[in-house]
Amino acid sequence: MSVPITDAERASFVEIARRELEPNLVGAVLSPADTGYDQQRMGFNRTVESRPVFAVAARGASDVVHSVRFAARHGLPVAVQATGHGPSVTGDDALLIGTSAMDGVRLDPDARTVRIEAGVRWGRVVREAATYGLAPLNGSSLTVGAVSFVLGGGIGPLGRSFGYAADRVRSLDVVTADGCLRVVTPDREPELFWALRGGKGNFGVVTSIEVDLFPVTTVYGGGLFMPGASLSDLIPAWRDWAATMPPEMHTAVGILRFPELDDIPAPLRGNLVGHLRFAYRGDAAEGERLIRPLRGIAEPVLDTVAELPYPEVGSINGDPSEPGSYYDRSGRLRGLDDRAIDTLLESVGPQVGSPITIVEIRALGGALADAPAVPNAVPFRSAGYTLFCAGMAEGSQVPVLRSAQRQLLDDLEPWRIGGPFLSFITSSENTVDAMRSAYEPTTYARLVQAKDTYDPTNLFRINHNIPPTGWMG
Repeated sequence: MSVPITDAERASFVEIARRELEPNLVGAVLSPADTGYDQQRMGFNRTVESRPVFAVAARGASDVVHSVRFAARHGLPVAVQATGHGPSVTGDDALLIGTSAMDGVRLDPDARTVRIEAGVRWGRVVREAATYGLAPLNGSSLTVGAVSFVLGGGIGPLGRSFGYAADRVRSLDVVTADGCLRVVTPDREPELFWALRGGKGNFGVVTSIEVDLFPVTTVYGGGLFMPGASLSDLIPAWRDWAATMPPEMHTAVGILRFPELDDIPAPLRGNLVGHLRFAYRGDAAEGERLIRPLRGIAEPVLDTVAELPYPEVGSINGDPSEPGSYYDRSGRLRGLDDRAIDTLLESVGPQVGSPITIVEIRALGGALADAPAVPNAVPFRSAGYTLFCAGMAEGSQVPVLRSAQRQLLDDLEPWRIGGPFLSFITSSENTVDAMRSAYEPTTYARLVQAKDTYDPTNLFRINHNIPPTGWMG
């Protein structure tokens, strides 16, 4: 195990960075004493809080190149952060490259592509693409960084129609551990192109990506919030219904526990509800016809389903918009038979006072089950559903929440396939064993080979790490 560096060593690294690195930057070196340091290190999800040796507020790819070369020369690991939605491990002994200022978006509406820099959030891409009647394969939250989302696979409201976001990448610009900026395509560096799309941040700092856009202007979407008492009828009915849906229908079912807060709609405040979520890529009348059978299961306490301009697609899930300590766990399910549903409700149903406030089961299939035109490292395409559970906690409530999440996953183990789901993986799933279980054995072995080639010293290890062969850090 590596030994933490001392305060004197940290100060020395900052002094050297001021002298050797900063003159080459468009951006700035930020020490713990500098204004802006906290802005770079504090992410959206505060379950992991890093205090890097120093941060580089990168302004472009050249800043990333110089920073990676400096880190390799001085034996510092590299951490990378855009929005900090998916933290992994602390980077207290690292050089942090903050990419939030790398905010270029360049659309080609004729080619139906967009080039996105490393700091851009999905909301901006969605809004700019909508100007041309197009949409990207964004996630359910539009505040998430686009590049990091794609590197983890990326599943969103158009996934069943067009596949994982990683399936629709044209090219990537990436700075690898040797400090080289590489343009990576199916024809140039094909093995790295395969590994980056699904291998997360293990192979370098991706400074920009080019992805496909699709002719989508609206969805018929929103949610039916159903009484918690109806869950034992609601979830089996949703499962059977979802199995008959065309790939244009993206759908999920949630179990939500709402606190007693004034800004929550009165019908939901303080209540446990089932949340049927929809995003239908098609005619609103046809979308209404398709979801009509579910309206008869119970009287909704709130109905938000409507035709939505695509830039409003983030309202469907209503994911949190403010930073906080969000503890999440994830997985995949082969199927969802009656016993699995009973097991789920025994853990988080209306008769249980669970600290888990959000459970979501998302239907897969459609294009998500198809092999992409150019293979990538996104695993377990045969899974039927994703499983996600989350809650907020502080202090003594953290172990209580984590224990409940572990128990839920253990209870559902007979129906699970693989380990954590890469698109939702969080700081609770940051071990080597967890990462290994997130892939099929052959896929993981191939990723290790790519790591051996492109990052043999594990410079990029402040992440959900895939260590190179023989790594003993």
